[in-house]
Parts: sequence; C-alpha cells; structure tokens
Amino acid sequence: MKKDISNENLLVQYGKDAEARVNNAIKHLRMGKGILLVDSPERENEGDYIFPAQTMTVSNMAQTIRECSGIVCLCIRQNQADRLGLKLMTNHNTSAYGTNFTQSIEAAVGVTTGVSAHDRIQTIKIAIEEASTASDIHIPGHVFPLISKENGVLERAGHTEGSVDLVSLAGFNPCAVLCELTNVDGTMARLTGIVDFANANETVVISIDDIISYRKQKGLLSPIIQELHR
Repeated sequence: MKKDISNENLLVQYGKDAEARVNNAIKHLRMGKGILLVDSPERENEGDYIFPAQTMTVSNMAQTIRECSGIVCLCIRQNQADRLGLKLMTNHNTSAYGTNFTQSIEAAVGVTTGVSAHDRIQTIKIAIEEASTASDIHIPGHVFPLISKENGVLERAGHTEGSVDLVSLAGFNPCAVLCELTNVDGTMARLTGIVDFANANETVVISIDDIISYRKQKGLLSPIIQELHR
C-alpha cells in the first residue's frame, strides 16, 4: 500500500511507527477521549473524530456536533444492522467509496426532536444494546448508521472499518461513533488542521494505514478481532 510521506512526518509525534500510534490511540480511547482517524490524501483526505459508542457521553457528543460536520454516524457490523431491521439507504450505491449508509434512526423512547446531543446519545445507546430490536428505534432519524465490512480495514480501507477495528482493539463493543472534522469556515479540515485540533484537545491522530499495518504485524487477519481483545 502506498504511504504518504507527509502523513508519516506529521503523525510521528504520536508514535514512532504504526504499532506505537495504534497503541497510543487505544490508550486514549480507554481514557474516555476521542481520537482522530485520517485516510490517504488520494482518498477522501479527511479526519474523523471517533469515540467508542459504548462510552461516548453527552459532553463528547456536544463537542462533536460543535467541531465537526454535524452528520453523526454510528459504525456497526452487519449482524447489528440485521438485529435492528435496518436496510441500506439505497440498493444502488453510486457514492465514490461505496459507504454503506443505512436508513437513519432515532430512539423510540427518551428523545424529543432527536437532534440534541442528549437525544443522539440516547439513540446510539439504544441501538447498540444487544437486546434492542427494530421496535426500539424509529426510522428515519438524526443518527446515520454505517455498516462496516466484515473484515474491517483488510477488506475496505475506510473510516467506517477503521473505527470499528480500532474500538474493537481497545476492548470495546464493535460500535463506533464518527463525524468528519471541519474548519470554522465550514470547509473540511486537512491534516495540519486535524493535528492542531488533536493537540489542542490532548489527543492523537492515526491513519487507516496504521491500523492495516498493525493488524498485519499482529497476525490479526480474522474478521472477529474484537473477540481477541475483550
């Protein structure tokens, strides 16, 4: 896989190599912090602010809504989407990178308009509860589920897969919340701005390539990596 040298140079402050950076990100996630995940400049060239869905708080969500695009996505696996009865947003996906959006969702109880930080957290907590079914959510809503490919970044080098892989490696349920970081003028944040945001918030930036390298180095080639790290 082609590496971007500028990414390597800027990200080395978070660890000398992929293994060190992924371990650093895992440490921060376990501390209750979000981390920034970037892809290649040849791809979307964006940074997503990521939290484990299991531990994300209303305060975390409020910051995410303020600092990011506002399109809050819940990254899940296919079996979780099936449990909730979620269908893909379209059966004819023509988006540039084939992102697997499902129908948007809202919690069936405990929310008002569904837009507030509290309401979006309520929706996420209901959605990831193992006992929840289709009757526990309403469609459409203000949270946008994304279905990860079964074998994560080894199957698709996307933010969805990177997020699910990373929170699984950290020992959380395989559900992550992400939102694209933006600049104050509404444009998408690029790597220097992403690094500035991470440092101001005492967190870290890693790349999808880092997670790919980490999994290969550790021999984590199976799609059930979360089972190995509970």
